[in-house]
Amino acid sequence: MISLNSSYFSHFILAGYLDIRFKHLIFFIVLLYYVLIIVSNLLLIVVICMNRSLHEPMYLFLCSLFVNELYGATALFPFLLTQVLSDIHSVPRSLCFLQIFCLYSYASNELFNLAVISYDRYLAICFPLQYNTHMTFKKVATLTASAWFPAVFFTSVMIVLSSSLQLCGNIINKVYCDNYHIVRLSCGDITANNIYGLFATTLTILVPLILILFTYVRIFKVCFSGSKQTRQKALSTCSPHLASLINFSFGVCFEIVQSRFDMSNVPNILRVFLSLYFMACQPLFNPVIYGLNLRLFKLSQSPKIEKIIL
Repeated sequence: MISLNSSYFSHFILAGYLDIRFKHLIFFIVLLYYVLIIVSNLLLIVVICMNRSLHEPMYLFLCSLFVNELYGATALFPFLLTQVLSDIHSVPRSLCFLQIFCLYSYASNELFNLAVISYDRYLAICFPLQYNTHMTFKKVATLTASAWFPAVFFTSVMIVLSSSLQLCGNIINKVYCDNYHIVRLSCGDITANNIYGLFATTLTILVPLILILFTYVRIFKVCFSGSKQTRQKALSTCSPHLASLINFSFGVCFEIVQSRFDMSNVPNILRVFLSLYFMACQPLFNPVIYGLNLRLFKLSQSPKIEKIIL
């Protein structure tokens, strides 16, 4: 039953910007950080695209990962830059749901991309002789599409369900639009949202994690039964991926904790940092961690390119 006090809100108010100080300094820091993300990800994408020796499955999957970093960062940082300088932190309803779509599809796609990369490493380490036979160009395209399509599809359905809710408020206690907080503002029946949220979360989080767990169990099994050289090669190949996965997982955990639990006693700046971590740190962390492991991607075969990146 819908409350008589419910109404249609054309704007949402972001309460996370209360007590903001040193606007211009924060604006400069955020802008510099965003520029670093753009430059680092674009540089690695250009290197992969321009060098024929890197037109291999591993690098193409990494290219998809870097494109997703640019996509997620662009959905967040220009919005933050605008809001930091603004005195009225209100967001049009349509723009708010657009940002939710971009951020949620980015997060889902990130995990699917990491699952695809782990599968690629599984084939390369456990079946090295059959790798080129299994990992054809058609399969690379299929796996890349399978990382993007579920993220876009499930997020689109979520937006349709959330945008049709009757709301009794329009204040979001964050610095960006968030679907969970909008659903909490509803004074109608949210059963469908909760059921779908559980279903979508299972498919977009649990399924990729199970695939990643399976691949690493098999990789570690090969490592322990193989030679020291095999273990070193596997470790050097998988370490950037594991570092990226751990960093992203911690960020998601931070977001869940600060959204689902009462953190009113925690300083506002810390709550903001926790809510932004997995969306702000991951887009710069990935190009840095992979850039620092150029030899792991055989970029040493092209000294000129390695010199440019370093």
